[in-house]
Amino acid sequence: MSPSAEALAERVRGESPDSHLRGSDAVTGYHIETADGEIGHVDGFLMDEDAWAIRYIEVATRNWWPGGKRLISPAWVERVSWTESRVHVGLSKEAIKEAPEYTDSTPITREYENRLHLHYGQTPYWLYETGHKFYAPERDFTPGADAR
Repeated sequence: MSPSAEALAERVRGESPDSHLRGSDAVTGYHIETADGEIGHVDGFLMDEDAWAIRYIEVATRNWWPGGKRLISPAWVERVSWTESRVHVGLSKEAIKEAPEYTDSTPITREYENRLHLHYGQTPYWLYETGHKFYAPERDFTPGADAR
């Protein structure tokens, strides 16, 4: 963790645990805790600028195996422990490890999203959101956007 990330994490630890409003930068660097152990850390977020929504969390897994990043949905987060700097997800390490790889140059197409949701066995967000775009071949995601 970088010195600035450590300072930010320390500041957040000192805040009231009842505070539910945080910027995405406060969670960047938090460890990802699965049902069967730690798998990586939050490396960033992908924003859907049309919907003003965080669609995916970038999980950096390079400390556990050669690979890189995987994406998970914020909807799959069970809880965030501000005091332990951990994001708890209802997924297994193996599921994240075997998920489609993500790089900053990976286009987030509907085909990629379908593979991702199918891999995790999760219902795609666009099936239950109003105003969804069924035929959009590629969504406008902004990697690393700060979602405050």
